[in-house]
Amino acid sequence: MIHIKSFVCNPYQENTFVLYDDTGAGAIIDPGMYGKAEEDAVKEFIDGEGLQLQLLLNTHCHIDHVLGNRYIYDTYGLLPQFHEGELPLLIEVQNYAPQMGIRYEVSPISETFLPETGSVAFGQQKLHLIFAPGHSPAHLCFYSPENGFLIGGDVLFRNSIGRTDLPGGNHQQLLNSISQQLYTLPGDTRVYPGHGPETTIGHEKNTNPFIRG
Repeated sequence: MIHIKSFVCNPYQENTFVLYDDTGAGAIIDPGMYGKAEEDAVKEFIDGEGLQLQLLLNTHCHIDHVLGNRYIYDTYGLLPQFHEGELPLLIEVQNYAPQMGIRYEVSPISETFLPETGSVAFGQQKLHLIFAPGHSPAHLCFYSPENGFLIGGDVLFRNSIGRTDLPGGNHQQLLNSISQQLYTLPGDTRVYPGHGPETTIGHEKNTNPFIRG
């Protein structure tokens, strides 16, 4: 069984997720910690639970989802894993962060990248990759059918969808990703988005004002 702990981080109120199982193996997704207090909160939880972090995953590489990459690398020795199509966005963060008044410790870059399909594993747990571009050029979601949840990044929110007015965004592509990749999942699948409260696939198919199932 996979347990999920979330932390709301940085000025953008981004959701950082720590996933772990009963053996203590863990993964962190979209570490957005900004400043010592947020870094300490995440570290105290990981260390307090005795977790062994094995994966650092980014759904995509907008600034609010990568602010903690350097800290996780420095603290736990993990390089971020994401789709190669997000690399230009990650590189650009160091250029625009100062203009926005955001202090940014430059993220390391892995020598390997995640594919559009397949899976990643920590401990005995597996997360399936779902390629869902539109909010960003090569956005990935992480799906656990056995545990019935999706770490969805900024694709689908509760009664909303991701922005498409940022660099690399494409509105129609985002709608296609939701309808073809997410709305095909079981209705009771819990969606943990990059911002705001969790939801379910069924709820969004029935009520989302931007795209119904």
